[in-house]
Amino acid sequence: MQSETNTHMPISATLAPFRNQAFRSIWTATQISSLGWLVQTVAISWLMATISASDLMVALVQAASTLPVFFLSILAGAIADNFSRRRVMFAGHCLIALASTTLMISVGLGFAGPWLILGLSFLAGCGFAVNDPAWHASVGDILPKRDIPAAVTLMSVGYNIVRSVGPALGGVVLAFFGPLAAFALAALSDLAPLSAIWRTKWKVRSSPLPRERMTMAIHDGVRFTAMSLEIRAAIVRATLFGLASISILALLPLVVRDQLKSGPIVYGILLAGFGIGAFIAGMSNSFLRRITSQNRLIAFASVACGACCLCLALTSSVAVAAISLALGGAGWLITWTGIDVSVQLASPRWVVGRTLSIYYALSAGGMAAGSWIWGTVAQNYSLTWALEGAAGALLLVAAAGILLPVRPWEETDQESSDFHPPEVALELKPRSGPIVVKVEYFISEQNIETFLGYMRARRHVQSRAGARNWTLQRNIQTPSIWTETFRTPTWMDFLRLNHRLTAADQEVAQRLLALHDGELPPQTVLSIERTTEAARTRPSTIFSRPPR
Repeated sequence: MQSETNTHMPISATLAPFRNQAFRSIWTATQISSLGWLVQTVAISWLMATISASDLMVALVQAASTLPVFFLSILAGAIADNFSRRRVMFAGHCLIALASTTLMISVGLGFAGPWLILGLSFLAGCGFAVNDPAWHASVGDILPKRDIPAAVTLMSVGYNIVRSVGPALGGVVLAFFGPLAAFALAALSDLAPLSAIWRTKWKVRSSPLPRERMTMAIHDGVRFTAMSLEIRAAIVRATLFGLASISILALLPLVVRDQLKSGPIVYGILLAGFGIGAFIAGMSNSFLRRITSQNRLIAFASVACGACCLCLALTSSVAVAAISLALGGAGWLITWTGIDVSVQLASPRWVVGRTLSIYYALSAGGMAAGSWIWGTVAQNYSLTWALEGAAGALLLVAAAGILLPVRPWEETDQESSDFHPPEVALELKPRSGPIVVKVEYFISEQNIETFLGYMRARRHVQSRAGARNWTLQRNIQTPSIWTETFRTPTWMDFLRLNHRLTAADQEVAQRLLALHDGELPPQTVLSIERTTEAARTRPSTIFSRPPR
């Protein structure tokens, strides 16, 4: 997007996405739904703490709602990139509404046990796993690229505004009206996003190619993510941060119950403190990015969350716990917002749903594993040990920024470039192949080192988009001739590869063209591989009739 030193956004720029009716409508409905979800989360966690004597079962409430993201997000990302993201969002919210309604009915009828609560939390988590990649990927469809950082910040800030109100409201509802009222409020709030998505439409640039098979779409998304250094580093940082920082939320009910000797109202107040800290950090995010790099900011955020864990381990004061949770909430928002935007801006539109889904899957897997780990430590050793261990882990996550830096947000054109298929003399079907591509360059001796540097970038770009067996050859009889060769499994894969190349990717081709010394542009030769094995003749063809 913008360079690191120029990323500050005035309030008017921060609120610019609200000028778009589609974003404004869905964002507002999402906050209403989030309010109900937070009320329900308070009720579920406290209900589990009262009906189960197991510390592990309490901590697993967080794991149950985040584990589906680990298992389903990658599939959901492939679906979001191949089908209508609006419909995928609607389907995800239907699952969330079903889980909330069933939980309300089961509590009302009096048969809500620990395992049923975990099961319905898992179902709601499935809804979030389906919805989140499609919603976040849709931001780039709904808004211009320059508004994406502001939109992601508003989504995080909006949720954390609700977080500062929702838990306190949940504690009040739980204390005065009971869990049934909390679950009923959550079920009603789920109607808002369903209505908003149903009524709102936005234009999406359609692909001229048919949909990919899900297995191939997932494979291509994983390959692109694995080959993108900036995306890979961001996802690893997010996974490690989720593993360590989830201890704050997973163990907070035990902190309230065992250390603070308090009830649901205090639990709601402390969660509100976490949300207020996140809100303040969101409003200060642009200022913080002006005074330090994005990578350092995320490292400082990990340290802040570590300090929060350490304070919770040592305090018996509600006021100190609330202040420490505000610090933890600030670190939580800065980290997730920074990584989310980094992944979005580094991803072309054709694969953004999948890169985001892989990011969500691994970070949610880290949070699910962290919930289990810290809950186990609390149960087998002590709550203090668990929180102190998490604090130490968060300091290690902050230090990981040295080896895995999160790149500055830069403005690059990630839209797919226009591609017109070449004319061919053979009649090719989509599954015809393998296709062999050869591009011939004439390079003078003084430009060879520069050429090889560009070719390294070219190999990276082509391989991320789907090229296989990429090689570079030099003619030993005419050393100035260099040949780039790669394959695609089918003709359709060749077309997809070229449609996936972005304007930023094409800059590499332009630099290579400037080094080319031939009178004509580099010549591209397309071939189709054919086997030399003799075709088998079926016996049924030779003996079409029985002899008489």
